[in-house]
Amino acid sequence: MLNILTVIPLSPLIAACFVGLFGKKLPKYFSYLVPIFGVTIAFILSGYALYLTLYGFKLNETVYTWLTSGGYTFEIGFLVDTLSAVMMVIVTFISLMVHIYTINYMKDDKGFSRFFSYISLFTFAMLMLVMSNNFLQLFFGWEAVGLVSYLLIGFWYKKPRAIHANLKAFLVNRVGDFGLILGVALIMFWFGTLDYEEVFNRLPALLSQHVILFNTSISLITLIGFCLFIGAMGKSAQVPLHVWLPDSMEGPTPISALIHAATMVTAGIFLVARMSPLFEQSDVLLSVVIVIGAITAISMGILGVIQNDIKKIIAYSTLSQLGYMTVALGVSAYSVAIFHLLTHAFFKALLFLGAGSVIIGMHHDQDITQMGGLKKYMPITAFTFLIGSLSLIGTPFFSGFYSKETIIEAVNLSTVWGANFAYYALLIGVFFTAFYSFRLYFLVFCGEEKWHKVKRKKNDHGLRNKQYPHESSKIITLPLIILAVPSVLIGLVLIEPLVYGSFFDGNIFVDHENHTNISLLASHFHGVWSMATHSLFTLPLWMMVGGIFLAWLLFIKKVKIDFKFLSPINNILKNNYGFDDFNEKFIANGILKFGNFLSTKVDIKIIDHTLVNGAGRLVSYFSTKLRLIQSGYIYHYAFFMIIGLFLLITFFVST
Repeated sequence: MLNILTVIPLSPLIAACFVGLFGKKLPKYFSYLVPIFGVTIAFILSGYALYLTLYGFKLNETVYTWLTSGGYTFEIGFLVDTLSAVMMVIVTFISLMVHIYTINYMKDDKGFSRFFSYISLFTFAMLMLVMSNNFLQLFFGWEAVGLVSYLLIGFWYKKPRAIHANLKAFLVNRVGDFGLILGVALIMFWFGTLDYEEVFNRLPALLSQHVILFNTSISLITLIGFCLFIGAMGKSAQVPLHVWLPDSMEGPTPISALIHAATMVTAGIFLVARMSPLFEQSDVLLSVVIVIGAITAISMGILGVIQNDIKKIIAYSTLSQLGYMTVALGVSAYSVAIFHLLTHAFFKALLFLGAGSVIIGMHHDQDITQMGGLKKYMPITAFTFLIGSLSLIGTPFFSGFYSKETIIEAVNLSTVWGANFAYYALLIGVFFTAFYSFRLYFLVFCGEEKWHKVKRKKNDHGLRNKQYPHESSKIITLPLIILAVPSVLIGLVLIEPLVYGSFFDGNIFVDHENHTNISLLASHFHGVWSMATHSLFTLPLWMMVGGIFLAWLLFIKKVKIDFKFLSPINNILKNNYGFDDFNEKFIANGILKFGNFLSTKVDIKIIDHTLVNGAGRLVSYFSTKLRLIQSGYIYHYAFFMIIGLFLLITFFVST
């Protein structure tokens, strides 16, 4: 069985290498057929692995030993259980849809083969991450995903903004990765192993262990968990390490879908869920997770309201939804977080690929204020985009409703510190999610056709037929239709086994004695239909309705509301709460100034002028003075010998 499972990550890797090396030398269809074939194999085998896990199958084996040093053994191995199998299916399915979509979206790009090579390599890296059974392999997949995302975000490397965006993503993630590697180092030192199962087995013996940090005693488990969570914050873009994700929209739309829906940003959520036995041991740690997630959910949702770039609105939506998942982790609802990760993967991939279809139809114009009325010209895109939006905002009977509603309920029942704040933050987030989602939908697909006016300004001779928006090709719309189905149905079908069943038993650990909200959550569930009908009397639904209604008033009915009193807040929002300015002025410029100080003051003046050149000048000075002693007269030398002998005798007599 191990050999079969090894094929899952290797098939996209082989495809990536083949296309990367020979793509330009072979007919163009090889560049997409080979990667699609590789990802299809990975998807089929991932589905087979998931099927086996439903019947109790679990594999935890070493593939090979990478390195032995002292008493430590570093291995490459696979852990395939229900948690990793779900992630494998999500990654490979979304990747397959993106591969198919890319055939048409990137058909005229000179880097066609290179792009397919990169996204297949991306899939391989993510599979290695979620299938790992130890921290070494996790770190390999973690860094490989970061590297390939750097290449993909900066795919159009001649665009300065793309290069700035990929460098920003790379550097911000290094901050998170520093925390991750510290956590892994602490685990290696205290536990003596990097194997997940061994770490969890040795956990009880170290629960009372404390370490001294900054003259303060702190629980070792809390410290390790906090370091690991910093890594998760970087990958899953939690405040304040979120700043790279909106800028990643500079990459091609297919990679936006791949990063946001199924791969890089979900890695942090997966890591915390996998480490649930460790996180469950510290309420302090869980409170930190709750607060960070709640701040991200509400603050990033608000930022989505003021965006006009169609991709950036969806990007801020991703940030907000990642906040929901993080809050679920903080209240020990790990299975609920993974469930929302699952539903979010489908409807968010649908929204991003739908946005790409709109961009193609609008001849690569991404400003939603210059669109309008596209439903008439792009009916398939409009309908599937509406399904994705309804799922995102948590409309009853849609997939997003079941996962988001369950998160809010779990938070409401939690007694962990910070849960009350998180509950109200998530409720407010529901309102803003509904508002910006339907602001986007109304401005793009409904109302006045504003692109007419935009085109006429550019062309006084009027519009040509080819300048009208148009529906995308079948290769573009097929993935949209396929993704629309799970965006509606998968939540309804899977909530009972994944959240309230025994699906994750033995693979996700919850301390029910200390975190009773999970047990209470199950007692409140009476079936999917009851859950949907009961929601009619709950606050989240009416917050959602309020958001839709306000968007309808402002952008369909054109009701004029004076928002001048909000202009100071608007300036803060446009400035991204000052995060970018702070990073530029204090961190980036601070590092540059510090580097300049090291270069000019330390390196040039102290090291070069004082130490290196100063030592030379000192030797030259003393040698010049000592040279005067070499007069050539014998009586001078005799005089110095007598003086020296006198000093020696004086020294020995005095001692």
